[in-house]
Amino acid sequence: MATIAGTPSALQPTQLPDDRFIDQDDYALSQTPDRHLPKSFWAVRKLHYRLARQPQAAPLIFLIAGTGANYKADTLDFLKKVFYHRGYHVVQLSSPSSYDFMASASRTATPGISADDADDLMAVMARILVDNPSLDFTRIDLAGYSLGALHAAFIAAADAQNPQFYFQHVALLNPPVSVLTSTQQLDRLVQVSLPNATGKDGFFELIFEKLSRFFHEKGDIELSAAVLYDFQRSSEALNNEEMAMLIGSVFRFAAADIVFTSDVVNRRGQIVPIDADLGESASLTPYFRRSLFCDFSCYVTRQLLPHWQAIHANASLVQLDAATSLHAIAPFLRSADYVSVITNADDLILTANDYAFLQDTFGDRLTVYDHGGHLGNIKYVPYVEKMLSIYND
Repeated sequence: MATIAGTPSALQPTQLPDDRFIDQDDYALSQTPDRHLPKSFWAVRKLHYRLARQPQAAPLIFLIAGTGANYKADTLDFLKKVFYHRGYHVVQLSSPSSYDFMASASRTATPGISADDADDLMAVMARILVDNPSLDFTRIDLAGYSLGALHAAFIAAADAQNPQFYFQHVALLNPPVSVLTSTQQLDRLVQVSLPNATGKDGFFELIFEKLSRFFHEKGDIELSAAVLYDFQRSSEALNNEEMAMLIGSVFRFAAADIVFTSDVVNRRGQIVPIDADLGESASLTPYFRRSLFCDFSCYVTRQLLPHWQAIHANASLVQLDAATSLHAIAPFLRSADYVSVITNADDLILTANDYAFLQDTFGDRLTVYDHGGHLGNIKYVPYVEKMLSIYND
């Protein structure tokens, strides 16, 4: 429930600045100027990011979005306000798994190789510093949520080996331990049995019917965390299986974006024929429907693993998992006292083995809340206060 509804507004920080009072702008940079993209990709030929500036010298923090999310994601905007209120310059970055980053900043447009994704992010971060020479910062910090937290960990590890940013504080917010394990967890959510719904279309019809009856009885339509909480206390409440399907469906759309974009940019022909005309007026609906039939596991086996094997001959899925999970950088994470983790005991992307790894690796730098699901309590005052305590000098 927390994963779906998030934190009710009454339980969120009340002193955060409105966007009207933040000196911020969106910028664009070109990391892959020679890449051939279809005309329908015109909006993502350059990578966009958001920069909020303090009026004086201040610490700078880079924030990395989660699975499939771009730099304008609601969670990133919330974190921006938190850190801006704390006195930071803030840069918001899209996830390497987002449509825009894959098209305009990823060297391979095949997200999932954590070290490569981290390198692409670091190249963007370095470029942002070059493009903003007047930005007066006193130090650089880092944070990421969900998949962005795993990327932040790999960036910190890479920077420790070849210092460029010299991070002083890094927060990993609800990170996966193994990308493959977490995506398998998410894929399973859409495999539940729903007696009152036939197929995925039937599921969405079921959800909409429940919402319609609830809003009709309520008298108005306002979809917010607080209203969803009320909805779950009504006679129309979703059961566990229906909530699982709803969460899984959201992530299935994110997977479809990755599947489609990686296929098109690399001209693999699995989703879109290589000779297809993807002009500005071309309908992408047939290809999007085809992409929806390929979940995260499908993407891994059909696109990511073959890409990995082209570099590492005869490499297995087990070896890919080992190279892309936090296990690959465990020695660094054990010794890096400036890297901390916040997560929840009921986070649906983690397994019992994942929690054991986090405890063994981070020790007292790990905070685990009893409830919150996946990012459901990231806007909750105690969570925010704990996060900010990581950045105390």
